[in-house]
Amino acid sequence: MALLCKPTVHVPEHVITLDDTLAIARRLHAGHPDLGLVLRLITSTGVRTRHLVQPIGRTLRHPGFEARNRVFTAEAKRRIPAVVASALVHAGLEAEDIDLIVFVSCTGFGMPSLTAWMINTLGFRPQTRQLPIAQLGCAGGGAAINRAHDFCTAHQGANALVLACEFCSLCYQPTDLGVGQLLSNGLFGDAVAAVVVRGDDQATGIRLDGGASYLIPDTEDWISYAVRSTGFHFQLDRRVPRTMEPLAPVLQELAKDHHQDPSGLDFYIIHAGGPRILDDLSRFLGVPAQAFRHSRATLTEHGNIASAVVLDALRRLFDAGGVPDGGSGMIAGFGPGITAEMAMGTWTDRTRPAGRPRLEEPL
Repeated sequence: MALLCKPTVHVPEHVITLDDTLAIARRLHAGHPDLGLVLRLITSTGVRTRHLVQPIGRTLRHPGFEARNRVFTAEAKRRIPAVVASALVHAGLEAEDIDLIVFVSCTGFGMPSLTAWMINTLGFRPQTRQLPIAQLGCAGGGAAINRAHDFCTAHQGANALVLACEFCSLCYQPTDLGVGQLLSNGLFGDAVAAVVVRGDDQATGIRLDGGASYLIPDTEDWISYAVRSTGFHFQLDRRVPRTMEPLAPVLQELAKDHHQDPSGLDFYIIHAGGPRILDDLSRFLGVPAQAFRHSRATLTEHGNIASAVVLDALRRLFDAGGVPDGGSGMIAGFGPGITAEMAMGTWTDRTRPAGRPRLEEPL
């Protein structure tokens, strides 16, 4: 048994709008031969606002990879505690009830992982297992849910915490002038998100019924980082928006393996890398565009927040009241590889539990 509880999502206080983004692009790249194309592409993303860990003036300066990575660590430590505390409240648990922390980020790096800092400072037991995920990009959120599911089903009664910390703005590269890089400057945003996967069904949430992974052959260079002295340089192939055609049958097969109609599910929590992803899935799966409303809202209000997208869309499903008890749905994230991380789940309505009994409490 593994139950996905309500996530908590934090977006930073510095806001950049679409108009701001377009104005910056016009100012910084006035002589770019593809400026018109870039402006159209940014507008077509549907992103209206994004949130940044630093003011825009500081974001546009590049003090070097070392300095940026220090910002990542400092801002993560400043923002993670409240997000984790809230996610634990949603799950009806405490830090000492957690047996595994899955930490996901593709926008900063440190060794040891921030999981060690979390265990030392946020009340987790020293025996808590750690699983950092760094190189699955936007698919990392789905992968983290699947690995938490694997752990909780392998260890009866265990609980896992998933934390996604993505500060995409720290990957801004002012000297990269390729169309894909300039598009990314108007697409990605920053967020921290956390969710608990309980090893029982004593909470309201999504019972995880099974997951799957799929890699589209020979696409490993379609989404990638060039790792240079200035940090991570995002690289995006123009063929990426067409990847839903080969992935849609994989999603359909997963649903059918769980005896579900892939075009008639009660909820769809899909990573929204851009509107084309959702438009194509709507067509290939035969579902109305409204089915992806939570994913679209995340894209519109926060931009592409990498591995945190699925957690934010999931949070919106909870805030909307979920679906009727027993309703079935799908969670899917897509990232470098091209990799898909997918899961099927069932909405389960329960009263909030009080957590594990303490030793001093009667059983």
